[in-house]
Amino acid sequence: MSGRGTRLLAALVVPQRVMPPEPPIDGDPLAPHSLSPAEIKSLLVAEGAGYAFLAFRDEQSRLRFFAAGERGETSTVGRREETDLSLPWDTSVSALHAEFHHIGGEWTIVDDGLSTNGTYLNGERISGRQRLRDGDRIRVGHTVLVYRAAHGGPAGRTVSAGDPLAVDLTDTQRRVLIALCRPYREGSFGSPATNQAIAGEVFLSVDAVKMHLRTLFGKFELGHLPQNLKRAKLAESALQSGVISRRDLG
Repeated sequence: MSGRGTRLLAALVVPQRVMPPEPPIDGDPLAPHSLSPAEIKSLLVAEGAGYAFLAFRDEQSRLRFFAAGERGETSTVGRREETDLSLPWDTSVSALHAEFHHIGGEWTIVDDGLSTNGTYLNGERISGRQRLRDGDRIRVGHTVLVYRAAHGGPAGRTVSAGDPLAVDLTDTQRRVLIALCRPYREGSFGSPATNQAIAGEVFLSVDAVKMHLRTLFGKFELGHLPQNLKRAKLAESALQSGVISRRDLG
């Protein structure tokens, strides 16, 4: 895969709507509750394609995707047209701003003085090379890029995203959600806890756990997702939004 044109996934660009959505919170292209049904569908297609990618919004607020590349490859981001991921509309982005490197099956971002205004990973300015984890937010200039790893799962660490998402939970729902997220306490890319494991932790029947999970899917607006994606997305949303913290997981 080479050349900027081959990496920009034109087929996955969501056409601009007649009534555009509210701007994403802090420019986050995947901010909670900000995606239209068409954008959600395109995101699921990108996630199911089996490669790492970046999600961002262009100058017309359209959701777009950039395939990060293949093993051993370097991708550049900047305002200049010759960069692989060109952001010419963002005047705060340097002509050559940063690089993405694929090393040992992992993606890293490198800004070793290339940019004038710096590159920020989850709200912190980076210096040199930083490893990327699924769900990381990268800011170059005024543009936020969301990194989704191949075979994406819940993020390896909590994303700094301001105040926690306001979700009204009962004590039992919160305990079920914590138990669901428990396997991620070490920041691994594991799977959420099974219904049986949750039931054993919170002293409920499996049927009761299923009932509470259905309610939580609704509260986090995940009811539209395929059944096999709901549990991982619920855990991801709870951790990324701050509703559940790493401290809660013990």
